[in-house]
Amino acid sequence: MIKKKRNYKEDSSESGISKDKGFDRDSWKPKTELGKKVKNGDISTIDYILDRGLPLLEPQIVDMLLPGLQVDLLEVGQSKGKFGGGKRSIWRQTQKKTKEGNKPSFATLAVCGDGNGYVGIGFGKAKETVPAREKATRMAKLNIIKIKRGCGSWECGCGQAHSIPFTVDGKCSSALFKLMPAPKGTKLCTEREAQKILRFAGIKDVYGKARGQTRTKLNVMYACFDALKQLSKVKTKERHIQKLGIVGGRNE
Repeated sequence: MIKKKRNYKEDSSESGISKDKGFDRDSWKPKTELGKKVKNGDISTIDYILDRGLPLLEPQIVDMLLPGLQVDLLEVGQSKGKFGGGKRSIWRQTQKKTKEGNKPSFATLAVCGDGNGYVGIGFGKAKETVPAREKATRMAKLNIIKIKRGCGSWECGCGQAHSIPFTVDGKCSSALFKLMPAPKGTKLCTEREAQKILRFAGIKDVYGKARGQTRTKLNVMYACFDALKQLSKVKTKERHIQKLGIVGGRNE
């Protein structure tokens, strides 16, 4: 008897990078008033929504206004190993003990951005890996923000938007994260998973320092994202904007 070969499909959930299947505008049926305006063409930029603080309730809005958006999963969990060890994993697995047995659940943290001033992170948890990844991706798009970039390093002073304009601090629970401007060629000198968030935001050179309870990677990532939020909250004068080359959002 001849056995037929089976075609096994590769599971992309373990790689961490979500492949973009493209956004189908015709099949999208918006449910909110903001979504209807975006599909009709009344709103053509994401800045119109973010500057006015309008609530984002549909991830398709971000897909339509930011076509070059990329999504990746951060390593906030740890795989099982001997004596409590193990390598980092994109899944944070927990389980609940009941009379019927152990009920596992999977959680992950997704980051999305266009590499040009827009970035967002989202947390997703479900009983299986695929729904958790989809939930985290959807929340990351709904939590997208616009950041300020510039050259705030006294060693450089080139006036280009390759770093951040000033030092900022972020906090989440007991984790603290500090971002400092760096000259050209420094690259991202900070925690490995935080580099993904900064890279998706379009920052090329920066110094980063994490303090506090840094073992909880989830809080460290939230603290890094909070530091990026502080960039837009600081008011800057016009002469400082020209001197530091501050750019808010996309740099054409």
